[in-house]
Amino acid sequence: MPQLTVLLLARADGSRVVTPFKQLPLSAADPFTDGRKVAWSGTDGVSAGIVEAGEVFDIEDFPHTEVMVVHSGHVTLKTQEQTLELSLGTSAVIGRGTALRIEARVGTQWAFCAMTTAAPTPGLTLLDPLAILSPSAEPEPQILIGPTPQCRSRNTFEDAATNLRVGVWDSTPYERHGRGHKLNELMHLIEGSVALLAPDGSNVTVDTGDTVFVPQGAPCAWKSTRYVRKVYAVK
Repeated sequence: MPQLTVLLLARADGSRVVTPFKQLPLSAADPFTDGRKVAWSGTDGVSAGIVEAGEVFDIEDFPHTEVMVVHSGHVTLKTQEQTLELSLGTSAVIGRGTALRIEARVGTQWAFCAMTTAAPTPGLTLLDPLAILSPSAEPEPQILIGPTPQCRSRNTFEDAATNLRVGVWDSTPYERHGRGHKLNELMHLIEGSVALLAPDGSNVTVDTGDTVFVPQGAPCAWKSTRYVRKVYAVK
């Protein structure tokens, strides 16, 4: 298994990241075989990385559930029921079993978190960065450094079979001690900045528009000095 650490997938400004990627399809049915670059592939069926694409794909049965955040270019997702236009910074979920056409302009790149599952959840879900949120649980008091933050969230997509939840979360500034990350999590910052600190003192600063993946169990602390709003995918 790869090392448990915070993995920076893509910067908002398109600058190079040091995260190692492997060109690797998620399965024999993966439509993005030539452009799939994987940074994380766990034994629980969760994968994360980037996709580079620039063509049209007609897919009868999408082979997994994929959360995508566009970092360059433009993607159009079309089913019989709906059409989603995804530009820079836009996020969406393609459910397992969806029949769709994907039109990616040349030079398109998106960060992804994917889940392999036998149970179909067909359909497209657009993630609204301005979604109205409701109060949610704060970090445990014993790990907080300083005041308790005010946190809110909203799940936009849920898969009961795998417990995958995708949505939007926000918080007032706070700091907490390091601990093993409770879940696999893709984070895309809509607003704000946060430092994710490792036990050895190193840190990954995640700024507005950046996307990172934190594997379950990866040790990291959190330090934000201003309001943060993010898209999340957790399992």
